[in-house]
Amino acid sequence: MKLVLDRLRSYWQLTKSLQTGLLVLTGVAGYFSTHTGGTLHLVLGLVGSLYLAIIGSTVVNMWYDRDIDARMYRTCWRPLPTHRVSPTEALALGLGLSALGIGWALHLSPLFGLVVFAGWFFDVFVYTLWLKRRTAWSILWGGLAGGMPVLAGRVLATGRIDLVGVLLALAVLFWIPTHIVTFALRYDEDYRRAGVPTIPIAYGPRFAYSMIAASAVLAALTMLLAAWAIGATSGIRQMLVVLSVALAFLAFTNAARPTPRRNFLLFKFASLYMMGSMLLLALG
Repeated sequence: MKLVLDRLRSYWQLTKSLQTGLLVLTGVAGYFSTHTGGTLHLVLGLVGSLYLAIIGSTVVNMWYDRDIDARMYRTCWRPLPTHRVSPTEALALGLGLSALGIGWALHLSPLFGLVVFAGWFFDVFVYTLWLKRRTAWSILWGGLAGGMPVLAGRVLATGRIDLVGVLLALAVLFWIPTHIVTFALRYDEDYRRAGVPTIPIAYGPRFAYSMIAASAVLAALTMLLAAWAIGATSGIRQMLVVLSVALAFLAFTNAARPTPRRNFLLFKFASLYMMGSMLLLALG
C-alpha cells in the first residue's frame, strides 16, 4: 500500500497542481463570463477536459525538461531527476492524459476541443520543445498557451470565438511576463546554471523590471476592457480597478527600487491578481 501511495504522490508532483488550478479557474471564468448558468454536464466536462489536457502537457514538459530540472536547485527534487518516475513512464502518462483531455474536449464541442488542442500544442511543441532553450522570448508563446483555457471556456459557452474571449486571452498573455520574469529574477542563478535563456539573463535586470511594469499595465487595462465588454456591474469594475492599481503600483515600485523582497511580493500578488480578476469576471 505504501508503494502505491508513494507512486501516486510522485505522479501528483508531476502535475504542478497550483499552476494547473489557476489555469482551470481561468477556463471556468471564461465560461461563466457569458452570464449563462450552463448545465452541470458542460461545467464538469469543461473542468475535467481542461484539467486532463493541462496536466498532460505539464507531465510531457517535465519529461522533456528533466535534464534542466536536474541542474536547478529549485527543481532537482522532482520525480524525474530523482528517478522516482522513469522517463518512459512519464511520457506515456503525459501523452495518455493529454489524449483523454483533448478527446473529451472534442466530444463536448469541436471548436472547444480545437482551442484546447491549440493551447496544448503551443505549450508542448512551440514553447517547450522548440523555443524555451533557444530564446528568452519563448515566454510569449508560453503566454499564448496560457491564454487558451479562458478562451476555451468562453467558446464552450458561446459556440464561437468572440471579442471578449480574445480580450481575456490577451489579458493572460500580457500578464505572463509579470508572473514569469519576476520568477526568473528570483531564481536567476538556477536558470544560468541550467543554461535556460531568460529576459534578465539576455537583457539585464533593468530591462526585466521595465518589462514587468509594462506587462502589468497592459494586463490590467485589457482585463478592465474585457470587464466593460462583458457588461460587468459597476461594483465588479471598481474591485477590478482596485486590483489593477495595486498590481501596477507594485510593478512600478519594484522597477523604481528593486529588491528581492519587493520582487517576490509582486510575484505572489500577480497570481492573486489573476485569480481574483477571473473570479470577479465570472461573477460580473
